Amino acid sequence: MHLLLVEDKDSFRRLLAQALEGSVWTVQAVADPQEALRELQARPFQVLVTDLRLPGMSGLELIRRARRLQPGLRVALMSAFGEPKDIVEAMRLGADDFLPKPFDLDVFLALLDRLHVLVGAPPPDPAELWVAHSPAMQALDAALAQAAGTLLPLLFRGERGAGRERCARRLHVLRHPEAPYRSLSAATLGPEGPEPQLLSLLRGGSLYLGGLDFLSPEATGALARAMDSPPGKQVAWMGGIDPEGSLPPELAGRLGSLELRVPPLRERREDLLTLARLLLERGSHRNGRPAPWLERSAEKQLLDHPWPGNVRELEALVDQTLRTSDGRALRAFPELRLGGAAPLCLPWPERADLETMLKAVARSAEAQLLQRQLAEAQGDLPRAAEALGLTVRTLAQRLRDHGISLEDGAGPLPRKAP
Repeated sequence: MHLLLVEDKDSFRRLLAQALEGSVWTVQAVADPQEALRELQARPFQVLVTDLRLPGMSGLELIRRARRLQPGLRVALMSAFGEPKDIVEAMRLGADDFLPKPFDLDVFLALLDRLHVLVGAPPPDPAELWVAHSPAMQALDAALAQAAGTLLPLLFRGERGAGRERCARRLHVLRHPEAPYRSLSAATLGPEGPEPQLLSLLRGGSLYLGGLDFLSPEATGALARAMDSPPGKQVAWMGGIDPEGSLPPELAGRLGSLELRVPPLRERREDLLTLARLLLERGSHRNGRPAPWLERSAEKQLLDHPWPGNVRELEALVDQTLRTSDGRALRAFPELRLGGAAPLCLPWPERADLETMLKAVARSAEAQLLQRQLAEAQGDLPRAAEALGLTVRTLAQRLRDHGISLEDGAGPLPRKAP
């Protein structure tokens, strides 16, 4: 895992970097916040540890800009002069913890151990959107509440893009919201199965395996052995499978004892407009603009569309519409009306030198291209990887680097519907 350390005092910076030698962390230590931003634009990091007082820019401003560049970044702030208002502001900007200087190295290492778990298996946001106005979703919600009373393995059966992984996150939050959680595409599992380190990391938490239809025969036996191993017995297992899919006999008795059906979006018409409005709010907030109002003509388009791509298709449509329109009222979704591919629209990067801005634009373009190919492959990770000329594991890692969910096709929504 990659850690960016920003500390302008040379001796202290070297001390912290040396303390992490031989650990799980690959450390990039810099003194200048502008250099830190260049590093963040050039490659992904999992954790940022920064001092509050830095030359030319405060640690708070660095956190603000860093989180724009990499929204999933975990952050710790250090300072000998931190006032309560600084700590409150740091937490508001997304910092995970505050270290008052001076501190023992043991305290520093313990904090990074906690961040390691949060990076490797972050618990889902308990306030993540969950819309259940339709009878189909109300029935699923009741079944999830009942399943939360047991730690039995559970299988979610439904179409790709319908939200199988979202249901897994919902169940995890109902069971143990603070416990670690991880989602993997079954297609990325090799003959060795899940890594033992991952199972140890997930102790007391949950592991969701999406797309069990794509599990290779070589990985089937390894997965069964992992579930039966001592670390595997301390993990709540969940999986996702297509409506007509079937589990190998080795897994049917382990993952198929409890099964829930996830309804497609076309069976959730009562949820459709609420989902669309909340997705518009999320996308507009991310782009710093007011959310457009849905006019009746746009609502009719949404209700008349068959939604073969389910919630993933709706999310992609809303994101693309926000990139190509800036009005206060949304009268139509052009991509639905035209049925063609929308243009590639990229946000302007933060002002910097040309090379840095080009890297930021390329990263934004890569994220959109990956999402488009995953949507065209209808969530079939091996097919998307083949079209892009990548291995399945490389594609999965790039999707994770961009915060793109392998199962749902987009990141989690930030808040719960009233």
